[in-house]
Amino acid sequence: MRILAIGDIIGKPGRAAVRELLPGLYREYGIDLIIGNGENAAGGLGLTLSTARELFDAGVDVITSGNHIWTHKEIIPYLDSELALLRPLNYPPNPGRGYLLTGNVLIVNLVGRVFMGHFDCPFRAMDQLLADFEDKSIPIVVDFHAEATSEKMAMGRYLDGRVSAVLGTHTHVGTIDAQILPRGTAYVSDIGMVGPVDSVIGVEPDPAINSFLTQIWRRLPAGKGKVSFDAILVEVDDKTCRAVDIKRIRKTVG
Repeated sequence: MRILAIGDIIGKPGRAAVRELLPGLYREYGIDLIIGNGENAAGGLGLTLSTARELFDAGVDVITSGNHIWTHKEIIPYLDSELALLRPLNYPPNPGRGYLLTGNVLIVNLVGRVFMGHFDCPFRAMDQLLADFEDKSIPIVVDFHAEATSEKMAMGRYLDGRVSAVLGTHTHVGTIDAQILPRGTAYVSDIGMVGPVDSVIGVEPDPAINSFLTQIWRRLPAGKGKVSFDAILVEVDDKTCRAVDIKRIRKTVG
């Protein structure tokens, strides 16, 4: 089985790149399942129903998220709908779900705690979830939406051999450490983003720089111009559910 995980999709430019590139990638690599992190898909921050549907129509099978999933209140009722849309599993009790079994693959969404916020423990949340699925031999893919590479690496090692893949999101900066860990779990600290190249993690440079200079927070517009498409392709053995290959994919549009 081949699973494509797409990094944080940034606003209209990111959605357009997903729409343009996914059909070709689907054919080129024989992809079975596509996961996309959509928590920045609406104007660069949060997710709306229309932007979620746009990603589904483009070919994304499951949308994961992170700490910005609550930005647009209109999406909250749909977190409990039939849409394949996840919020992090280790949030305190809130609308929505943190995992989804689709096509005999378990997709899990977690959020980190280091530099991120006061959430339930993602490690213990995974222990509890895996105990519920211990009688099933199925591929398990984790989107770990976290800031600190140390926390992400610790999660990868903690789940090595227990899940098929631990794939980091949130920083929008792809890392070079894509690997298969000793017990068969595919790992990368951060997939990266689908967003403008000439930007500060996807937003216009000048307003971002001004925010650092003034220390006044404001909504930052998504960048413009050429778009980078960052994704990770994981191949999982159908019998053992262990990863046998991990490949970084990076393309540009525009």
